[in-house]
Amino acid sequence: MFLQRTASAIARRSPARAFTLAQRPFSSSIVRMNEKKWAVNDERKVISFDEIKSEDDLLPPGAKPGTVPTDFVQATGLERLELIGKMQGIDIFDMRPLDASRKGTIDNPIIVNGAGDEQYAGCTGFPADSHQVNWLTVSRERPLERCNECGNVVKLNYIGPEEDPHSHDHDHGHHHPTPRGAQDLRRLRQARVLVPVNSWHCKKPHLIQL
Repeated sequence: MFLQRTASAIARRSPARAFTLAQRPFSSSIVRMNEKKWAVNDERKVISFDEIKSEDDLLPPGAKPGTVPTDFVQATGLERLELIGKMQGIDIFDMRPLDASRKGTIDNPIIVNGAGDEQYAGCTGFPADSHQVNWLTVSRERPLERCNECGNVVKLNYIGPEEDPHSHDHDHGHHHPTPRGAQDLRRLRQARVLVPVNSWHCKKPHLIQL
């Protein structure tokens, strides 16, 4: 009984102390976060446009630990190729507008560069902006196309590989070719198939049944 009263009296007379955890200084926290086990072992150097030989060269170096990544250190593939080209003053995708100083003809068409099987070109007429944009489709099978609004002629200049391994067609021949003359139209009419009608015949491409 006496011990209980003595302990309670001491507790009332002594000030209460707050319970605190062991604190670690901020400098040691930085050291612990920068340990070697968290470091990136794959260090890729930034190469120039001339040194790019394969898709592996378009992998980014990655941002350093503790830093905010930029587009250049995390961009991959075609985006990285475009950024590297811009740093050296090279327009990878040739984003310049088409030649609008003249009107293209069959003998002297406006050249449109393209690396795919199809390329879209917007025509605003001659002089420029004389009508709304008409989108013309040129392809490797049909490189010439004429604007039905002003008669401007564009031609595809294919600059891609001769054989594209990533092509979705794979030479299966599932699509119907565009009719090129009266014989093709007569043959397709007998087969009663749907054929695409492009800008040679109408403003908006659509399907018709022959």
